[in-house]
Amino acid sequence: MLQQVNGHSSSPDARGGEPLGEDLQEFLGREAPLHLLDDLTKVNPVTLETVLRCLQARYMADTFYTTAGCTLVALNPFKPVPQLYSPELIREYHTAPQPQKLKPHIFSVGEQTYRNVKSLIEPVNQSIVVSGESGAGKTWTSRCLMKFYAVVAASPTSWESHKTAESIEQRILNSNPVMEAFGNACTLRNNNSSRFGKFIQLQLNRAQQMTGAAIQTYLLEKTRVACQASRERNFHIFYQICKGASADERLQWHLPEGAAFSWLPNPERTLEEDCFEVTREAMLHLGIDTSTQNNIFKVLAGLLHLGNIQFADSGDEAQPCQLMDDAKCEGGGSFRTSALLLWLPGDLLLETLQIRTIRAGKQQQVFRKPCPRAECDTRRDCLAKLVYTRLFDWLVSVINSSICADPDSWTTFIGLLDVYGFESFPNNSLEQLCINYANEKLQQHFVAHYLRAQQEEYAVEGLEWSFVNYQDNQTCLDLIEGSPVSICSLINEECRLNRPSSAAQLQTRIESALAGSPCLGHNKLSREPSFIVVHYAGPVRYHTAGLVEKNKDPVPPELTRLLQQSQDPLLKVLFPTDPEEKSQEESSGQSRAPVLTVVSKFKASLEQLLQVLHGTTPHYIRCIKPNSQGRAQTFLRKEVLSQLEACGLVETIHISAAGFPIRVSHQNFVERYELLRRLRPRIPLAPHSPPNEGHSEWSPHAEEATLQPLLRDIFHTVPALTGAAATPGDPAEATPAPVHCGRTKVFMTDSMLELLEHGRAQVLEQCAHCIQGGWRRYRLRKQERQRQAAVLIQAAIRSWLTRKHVRRLHTAATVIKRAWQKWRLRMAFLASKELDGVEERYWSQAPCSLSPFPLPQAQTQLLGAIIRLWPLGLVLANAPMGVHGFQRRLVVWACLQLPSSSPSSYTVQTAQEQAGVTSIRALPQGSIKFHCRKSPLRYADICPEPSSYSVTGFNQILLERHRLGHV
Repeated sequence: MLQQVNGHSSSPDARGGEPLGEDLQEFLGREAPLHLLDDLTKVNPVTLETVLRCLQARYMADTFYTTAGCTLVALNPFKPVPQLYSPELIREYHTAPQPQKLKPHIFSVGEQTYRNVKSLIEPVNQSIVVSGESGAGKTWTSRCLMKFYAVVAASPTSWESHKTAESIEQRILNSNPVMEAFGNACTLRNNNSSRFGKFIQLQLNRAQQMTGAAIQTYLLEKTRVACQASRERNFHIFYQICKGASADERLQWHLPEGAAFSWLPNPERTLEEDCFEVTREAMLHLGIDTSTQNNIFKVLAGLLHLGNIQFADSGDEAQPCQLMDDAKCEGGGSFRTSALLLWLPGDLLLETLQIRTIRAGKQQQVFRKPCPRAECDTRRDCLAKLVYTRLFDWLVSVINSSICADPDSWTTFIGLLDVYGFESFPNNSLEQLCINYANEKLQQHFVAHYLRAQQEEYAVEGLEWSFVNYQDNQTCLDLIEGSPVSICSLINEECRLNRPSSAAQLQTRIESALAGSPCLGHNKLSREPSFIVVHYAGPVRYHTAGLVEKNKDPVPPELTRLLQQSQDPLLKVLFPTDPEEKSQEESSGQSRAPVLTVVSKFKASLEQLLQVLHGTTPHYIRCIKPNSQGRAQTFLRKEVLSQLEACGLVETIHISAAGFPIRVSHQNFVERYELLRRLRPRIPLAPHSPPNEGHSEWSPHAEEATLQPLLRDIFHTVPALTGAAATPGDPAEATPAPVHCGRTKVFMTDSMLELLEHGRAQVLEQCAHCIQGGWRRYRLRKQERQRQAAVLIQAAIRSWLTRKHVRRLHTAATVIKRAWQKWRLRMAFLASKELDGVEERYWSQAPCSLSPFPLPQAQTQLLGAIIRLWPLGLVLANAPMGVHGFQRRLVVWACLQLPSSSPSSYTVQTAQEQAGVTSIRALPQGSIKFHCRKSPLRYADICPEPSSYSVTGFNQILLERHRLGHV
């Protein structure tokens, strides 16, 4: 074998030993351009040699992911690469407009499946099949994909209830440590090998948010609990409780330091998976409380002590086998400790392991027969496997109840299939046969879905296509599961026969019945009964010894009844007492029903899984193991070559390079890309092609005839899209991407799909701009109408408020005016009361000597009225409104200088005339006093425009004589 470490040959004659190792220096000189090829379809020529060189060049450059058409090739780095799976890188692939333009990565596959779900292209549901040999990195790949989906599909509602319950994304991630602790183990090829298959269904709602998940498991390797191969270990959980338990827990579980257990080989090896705290924390987040955890670990400790129970041969067949001396050590030994931890009656446990109960005859008579030593060991192992299997199934149900969503809350799902890889050990039995059978079925699914179905579809659709030869494993599947005769049918038939099975006889039956199959071989030099099956990944030799017994998987009913009598709370849940089981056991003795074997159950579950996969859009990740030693930077070309040949990678590259991975029906194509017709000028319909409005019956031919013009219009936009997407410096992009229209589907490449999506995005952007412009125009017009209406309303309100204010002012002014006039009249009345007591005389004729010049008749009449009403004239003389000019002066003169036509006139002469003051008062005695009274009004004493003829004050009625003399 040619081995290379760090790119150099490990043997001096390796260069000329194999054709792949020739001219190594020339190969190393060409490594620089090879490691830059992200897609193996670009390798020229596409052969195993060039593909191998490209993968090796990329592996040495720490580039571990490469695209091979529809498949992603993942090389196991065998070293931690934290920057390759950082949250920043997850966000980069999730937010990228075109993730396929980035470097190949499992995140690009995850993002493609997530966007396919969002685009709702049939079929909507997606699935990722992770395949490869044991140790190739399938478990790590599935773990990283779950982390990716938990980040990009996180539900915002889960964070709102973060204080009351863990988010669904975190619970899904926490299921990984629990499942790996109870279902993974260290094997010869892998330190963390999955010993069961699982299909994880990530459930998404209509908003593409993760609402839950469901886990379905397949064929747990329960024989590993009681039987481990050389240099292999038991399940991780047993080592975790022995290494991570505290001092108090060790006392409680009876696990002292340095204790040796026969079912716990190689305890000195320390692995990364032996972290007990991580498992306990994950179980706590999944809803398994601390008391239940302690109960689980106590049962597991009881199984470890059960494995230390050893039986000695009995000399008398009528006597049961006794325990060996090491099982009777102080403190009751392993037997008493196991019964104590499992809460089982010790005597009943020992009796069940030593004595077999047989029901025979029509009367169902019970016979008790002591078991030989081998059968006692088998019953002990069966008890441990039964408990561990029920415990594993119960954990899966608890996890599903914690993470599974209501069926009405999710609409689509993304499935992750992580199954055991292809296995070939020195001693292969029923477990390896089932595991390799599952890998054959998955390989056939890939071949049927991609290699064969794609080429056949090209021919049916009328595309010019030359078929590519590929390795079809249908012959191997016919050998394993075919009808009417196959390996599985022969093994099941041996289980139904009521006789002891012989390994040699089974080998003979298989070789004679299936001698014509090219995939069946035999090794004549082997001393042990066996047969060889030539799988797609290579030949595997299976030993027939114990094959039938494992297929029967017999569980003595007395073991189940024993566990039902346990007082342990967990075992009561795992083994409930059901009265229907007793009636079934009684009826089973009378009528023998067909035995449901392990192979039959596994085949049924595998068929159900494939039905789910057929209803999804599959994506493939091929995990490649660079070397079997698990060393970093070590690329063993022969081992990698065998894996490439087995998975048909070269044929996949050939078909992907020449084929069309995108296939869309005409109807879906038109519905999605009819918008592209907007990119070309509209052509008016011919007058002889009226619209089909009168057709009420639907026919496929009529619909196809309707779709053809639409398809032509869409295809006419392809050159415009290609020219718009091309750049002057990239002539390769300027060439039109191939697209072909078949009879019922449109076939195109990924680059063509990108162009169509880019054009569709442009049209949608234009439509969005048009809608936005219309909306903005409508909003502005509406705002303008609202503004005008607001202005009109404001003007009306202001007018109303102004009128109301003016009316209030007018009313107030009227009230003030009236009050003022009343006050002036009252003051005038008081002033008239203070006049001297002179009797008023009535003048019958108008005075003639009032003025030296004659007056008109009207003025003479007015003067007579004034003389008669001289007090009123005095008031009018002091009022702000009244007569003006000459009439005003006349009133004042007439009121103060009355005519004296007779001795009885009202003429009063005082000595004060010489002082220039004339008074209508009586002659005052002494000095003149002014009497003033304050007005109740605030501004009564203030006159805005004082007149020289007005009188100020209240009691004083004084006039300047010299001014009156001029009147």
